[in-house]
Amino acid sequence: MAAAILLVELTWLIAALPGAALASDLTAIAVAGWAAHACVRAARRHPASLRRFWLLLAVTMGLAALGRTVWTVQRLGDDALPHTMLIGVLFTLGIGTGTAALLCCAAAPRNAVGRARTVLDGVIVGLALIPIGWVVVFRDVADADLADPLRTFGLLYPMLDLMQLTVLVAVAGTTRPMWRPLAAIGASLGTRALADAAYVSLFAHGSYAPGHPIDVCWPLSYLLIGIAAHYPPPPPAWDPSEEAAEQPLPPWWRVALPYLPVGGAIVAVVLARQPTGQTPHLVFVGMMALLGVLALRQGLAANENLRLVARLRRLAYTDQLTGLPNRLTFTRRLRRALRDGPPVAVLLLDLDGFKQVNDRFGHVTGDDLLTSIAGRMKAAVAGDGTVARLGGDEFAVLVDGDRQVRPEHLAERLLDALQPSPGEEEAGVHPSASIGIAEYGPQHASHTDLLRDADIAMYAAKAAGKSAYRTCTAALREAAVGRAELIADLRRAVDEEQLHLEYQPIVDLATGEVRSAEALVRWRHPRLGLLTPARFLPLAEETGLILPIDRWVIHEACRAAATWRDRNPDATVAVNIAAAHLRRPDLIATVTAATAGAGLAPRALTLELTESALIEGSDAVLDRLRQLRELGIRIAIDDFGTGYSSLSYLHRIPATELKIDRSFVARLGEDARAYATVEMVTRLADAFDLTVVAEGVETDRQHEAVTAIGCVHGQGWRYGRPTGLAGLRAALAPAARN
Repeated sequence: MAAAILLVELTWLIAALPGAALASDLTAIAVAGWAAHACVRAARRHPASLRRFWLLLAVTMGLAALGRTVWTVQRLGDDALPHTMLIGVLFTLGIGTGTAALLCCAAAPRNAVGRARTVLDGVIVGLALIPIGWVVVFRDVADADLADPLRTFGLLYPMLDLMQLTVLVAVAGTTRPMWRPLAAIGASLGTRALADAAYVSLFAHGSYAPGHPIDVCWPLSYLLIGIAAHYPPPPPAWDPSEEAAEQPLPPWWRVALPYLPVGGAIVAVVLARQPTGQTPHLVFVGMMALLGVLALRQGLAANENLRLVARLRRLAYTDQLTGLPNRLTFTRRLRRALRDGPPVAVLLLDLDGFKQVNDRFGHVTGDDLLTSIAGRMKAAVAGDGTVARLGGDEFAVLVDGDRQVRPEHLAERLLDALQPSPGEEEAGVHPSASIGIAEYGPQHASHTDLLRDADIAMYAAKAAGKSAYRTCTAALREAAVGRAELIADLRRAVDEEQLHLEYQPIVDLATGEVRSAEALVRWRHPRLGLLTPARFLPLAEETGLILPIDRWVIHEACRAAATWRDRNPDATVAVNIAAAHLRRPDLIATVTAATAGAGLAPRALTLELTESALIEGSDAVLDRLRQLRELGIRIAIDDFGTGYSSLSYLHRIPATELKIDRSFVARLGEDARAYATVEMVTRLADAFDLTVVAEGVETDRQHEAVTAIGCVHGQGWRYGRPTGLAGLRAALAPAARN
């Protein structure tokens, strides 16, 4: 209906029908009143966070309707353009409430400083347009009647409109995508600015009369406000405060927007100078006001920069979760303490089992726990040190200067403070801590050496059973350095061909013939000599080097097995596979490439896997094992009986062999329970159609026991020690002659 009224007015004005001025006034009053009503209804539909926005827009439209009503009454009274105080106040109040509404929308700044900055940006644009408007509109109409202040103020409406439009752009420019009602309101402000600018130009040239076609623009601007009010409210889950907290950086034009017209204003001031050298009074006053507002705006910017610098300092030097100093601050204080001179000590804390808390209860609970632990640590240390969070679940304490407390006593206080309360212990959300202590001494060249020693001691505390502290000693340091050197050497071992394989026979207990051999890796270290797997394989598993070692062992064992099958075509080779390799999807490709490259039948290769690796395996691991079995690869469960020994996984894993752990075989003949265990495993294997291999058979008595129990195969020094390929081929020779 409002749009229909607007179309009627447009037709009336274009056709210049009688009473065009009154029709224009009545249309503006009607549409403004309808827009106010629409905004009130929008306030009822929208959430509480947007209610003030729509109510202020409703007041703005109400003031527009009231101002236009007073305008109409006064115009009909004296048949002139009534630039009166009352009308000026009403329209100015409307601009104020409209600007306040924009500052209450969801995308507006949330603090007073941000709102003031936005308003000042709009004022800068409005004041900068005064000299520009003078040059464009009034320069050739110097005789325009500007003596009346009210009439002069009426000429400033376009500047006020553009000021308000700048505020809207400043508010909406920070959101992507723009809130749809703001787009309609922006179109309304743009329409009103064009209408006011055209009115001022026509008025200055004396060519405006009520009922001019330009009059249709004002009710059109009100119509756009009403359209904005009819957009549906945002979804219920929409949180304007959260939206505002995640704003992207504004584009460059948004930052430069309030300053772009200033350059044009400077040029306009030069062009506005009269032949006498004087500057028009309005232009002069506008420029002085512009300079004042610019100074105020820059003062706000300087204040914001100072606050930003302070915030950046907090972000750079403080841990945001716990409020403790972060790694950077701790390092700086440690270096300063070392420059001031000893005594200086560092306590490094790492929480035990914190990952399980995150996995079980979630990261929110983990963050709460870290915050609680940080508070307990600060209370325990008090003034005797500086507590910092280095990252994750790692904390540090710096003890320096004249503090008399011993680091060991401080560590005991920390461990006591971190003990779980009864409620936390029952809930299982409180991990313990391992603490490493390092005191500065001649052996430390820098702060990094001191932190390294604290780290060494902390890992020693973990190895000692956790929830403990250790002080770094020369022995610990040498062991850690040796371990690091060994890891570095291990990285080169495969490439430099320092690894080699030895093979331990696996015999048929009924005939004594060698039926298979287990490939055992050895390391010929250039400095330390021959190293057993127990010396370097744990390090390889920790560092991930087990993967290239496993690949090399598989390929080398397959090549070796291909050379001895001419002596015994039924002999196979067994290779141990680490749990990390079992979880990799390229295991099948590695195995098939090794057997194909060596010309070895897949059934001649057995992969030995520990119980723990199989139990921890996922469905993808089980599918991978099934694919290997379908290819013909044999699967052996190594060290059976020492892991979980769950019967359920025997139903799921496509195994072909069980290898009884040597710890049971070693007690045969001495411990009836060991005999019963081996016998039970053998029967269990028969039930699952699995071949049994007894490991660690070293004596005739053990051989007789496992044979009597019914084990099919045996492995141990009783049948042969690990040997090179030549020794194994010699052991296979009798089988070849047979």
